[in-house]
Amino acid sequence: MEGGAGLIGGGSTEAGSAPDAARADEPGAASVDILDSTGRLPTAHVGWLGDHLRRALGLLGAAGEVRVRVLADQAMSESHARFRGVEDTTDVLTFDLSGPGRPLDVDVLVCLDEAERRAEELGHPRQHELLLYMIHGVLHCLGHDDHDPEARARMHAEEDRLLRAIGVGAVFHAPGGGGSA
Repeated sequence: MEGGAGLIGGGSTEAGSAPDAARADEPGAASVDILDSTGRLPTAHVGWLGDHLRRALGLLGAAGEVRVRVLADQAMSESHARFRGVEDTTDVLTFDLSGPGRPLDVDVLVCLDEAERRAEELGHPRQHELLLYMIHGVLHCLGHDDHDPEARARMHAEEDRLLRAIGVGAVFHAPGGGGSA
């Protein structure tokens, strides 16, 4: 997508922002910036999401930048219509600005309202569902696909593998149901 970096922007001073400039000097480390546009996530949850996403990226050996904006239903519906032509909300939209063979340069939009609905339905914390959406978006940028049943199964197995490895546990294939990412 052209100009996608402007979708989220860097260096924001929005409430709920969790940039990790202090960690940018780690060799091969991915930079993660999470902006809560809803104002509904406690700062501790934003920090938790950033830390866990960074850990998942480390397990993937992924370097570069990942910017995440947390949206409410209306803003996500507007983005879904604008970028995908679909007049409804969705859980995650991903914009890969990296280019082949380059470090990650990714904008991810995630929907807090959808995460809350799914988390309540599945009986886990909303931040686990949000983290699933973030990892799902990044995996798309790393070549994973979910457009046919076999590829979808591989992608969701990788999500759960990463979530277990960073101590969260399976979210997509959690007991009692499947995720929506």
